[in-house]
Amino acid sequence: MSETREVQRFAANPVGRDLAVGDIHGHFARLQIALEAAAFNPTIDRLFSVGDLVDRGPQTLDVDQWLLRKPWFHAARGNHEQMTIDSHAAGRTSAERGLHFANGGAWFYSLSGVEQAYYAAILADLPLVMEVETTQGLIGIVHADIPRGSWQAMTEALSASAIEAEQIATTLQWSRRRITDSDPGGVSGARAVVVGHTPLPEPVILGNVYHIDTGGWLPERGHFTLLNLQTLEFIPATRPGLSRHW
Repeated sequence: MSETREVQRFAANPVGRDLAVGDIHGHFARLQIALEAAAFNPTIDRLFSVGDLVDRGPQTLDVDQWLLRKPWFHAARGNHEQMTIDSHAAGRTSAERGLHFANGGAWFYSLSGVEQAYYAAILADLPLVMEVETTQGLIGIVHADIPRGSWQAMTEALSASAIEAEQIATTLQWSRRRITDSDPGGVSGARAVVVGHTPLPEPVILGNVYHIDTGGWLPERGHFTLLNLQTLEFIPATRPGLSRHW
């Protein structure tokens, strides 16, 4: 694996499977059940998350166990990680908690200052972008969407001016334009791009962009969908036609 500050690159997995999963939101116990159902083998397989590991769910504090003690688990930095980081950097108190608190961040404001710094530092280490090589081509992973039609142009722009990089980061972590517009335009320079951020009844494929957040974190509906990055097959398999249109 090689990496820059915002992009982590992973060589192909020569012995096992590489799977991707949508938003987790503190439901690591449910995720473990999904992995067991998929016969995930942590000695040879790897799991790549689109981000939003924290907030809303009962096991949010376990995020450090997954990031630091499971060498087969890798994650991009979603908007919920970014809200946690930004809240800590701003020194927000309970009276100033705002958007993050309202969107499942209450766990963070109940921590001591030392604990807040610990979790903020772990999450700040996550990249905005991950690239995973497969024998079939490059797979890109971001949280929400990418702002351009070229994967290479997007990654190069992240190293450009700070203003442009910030604008790109906002799209990577927050944008829902592609899914709300049902935009079939693809992304050149990548075999597929995998995103989450918007919970859907079934995964949606628009061009070569795979939207895989099927709400495994929702309390009464939804499930975790895993995507095999080599074959681009969903686990569990979707019914024919359901994965193409929202």
